[in-house]
Amino acid sequence: MSQPRPLKSESSVAPATQSGWRARWFHIIFGHDDAPGRLFDLVLIIVILSSIVVAVLDTVVDLNARFETAFYVLEWIFTIAFTLEYLMRLAVVARPRRYALSFFGIIDLLTVLPTYLSLFIAGSQYLLVIRAVRILRIFRILKMTRYVGEADLLWASLQRARHKIFIFISTILTLVLIFGALMYVIEGPQNGYTSIPRAMYWAIVTMTTVGFGDITPHTVLGQVLTSLIMLVGYSIIAVPTGIFAAELAAGIREARQRIICPSCQLEEHHPDARYCRRCGAELTRAPE
Repeated sequence: MSQPRPLKSESSVAPATQSGWRARWFHIIFGHDDAPGRLFDLVLIIVILSSIVVAVLDTVVDLNARFETAFYVLEWIFTIAFTLEYLMRLAVVARPRRYALSFFGIIDLLTVLPTYLSLFIAGSQYLLVIRAVRILRIFRILKMTRYVGEADLLWASLQRARHKIFIFISTILTLVLIFGALMYVIEGPQNGYTSIPRAMYWAIVTMTTVGFGDITPHTVLGQVLTSLIMLVGYSIIAVPTGIFAAELAAGIREARQRIICPSCQLEEHHPDARYCRRCGAELTRAPE
């Protein structure tokens, strides 16, 4: 069974010391290849999921009325646990400030900040703000991404495809602007197209084949243009999926080719494979 690996943004973190309790806890917190590290990951994942469940159920009116005190106590237990974890991570790394400003460092901070902020926001006029702050607790789910071994592959695929995706989005925005402006001229405010931004909203809804129906064309020319936008939407809706799928497949092929069997020289293995699927010999990774 393959074990999760840290993402590249976290795997570069170095321990503060090479011996002592800080080095031992660094190995437990950031390591994933032995029993203590895997146990720490498992416990933390369970706590994260439990805190998300509590945050979601707390928004249900009936459940909140019945278990408000229990939800409140559980939330503080989770917050204290995540606070201790965050402080331990800062204590065992060589560069605490660098980790605090990293992606996962910011996520770790966001998991504890909402509960503490709710202590300083009081008064009935701020109930909406308190609700918004408390809902931020659901971002704890992002903490789990570091324990998903394939997340680094997905992130690398997105990075490689970012230029193509940017060009695709730019093209879509250009078409939306053009179609929105045309519909504003053709239909006009009397048919609901009161401005170009409003018409652009209609173009986005139509091109993505959502079709809310809150704005509809009334003229023959507007209906012809709408049909054209629908056809364009169907033809381009699969483009970003294809781009990402191609980059992901390329990343998987590269990952497999880096693992070579020292016995039979077979190359294409699963990235997490330990033994050759042909001869059963222990695998070694080819240098990158």
